[in-house]
Amino acid sequence: MNTVIAKVTRKGQVTIPAEFRRRHGISEGGRVSFRENKARLILEPIPNIADLAGVDSQIITTKEAIKKLDESRANDRY
Repeated sequence: MNTVIAKVTRKGQVTIPAEFRRRHGISEGGRVSFRENKARLILEPIPNIADLAGVDSQIITTKEAIKKLDESRANDRY
């Protein structure tokens, strides 16, 4: 496991080292989540929704997914 030390700025900002950004697909404008696990702070990249396109292609067809989405939207309106 690589250990890299970063400095926290006055505004609470930290630069994620390029090596980690590349390895975990974190790019400019990308989002990350922070959570605690006991005494550890865990930073996880949040995948871009466009990158997930086709992730369920083995489970549901595009046509079925659109139908379910339309049904869900219709139920939410009323």
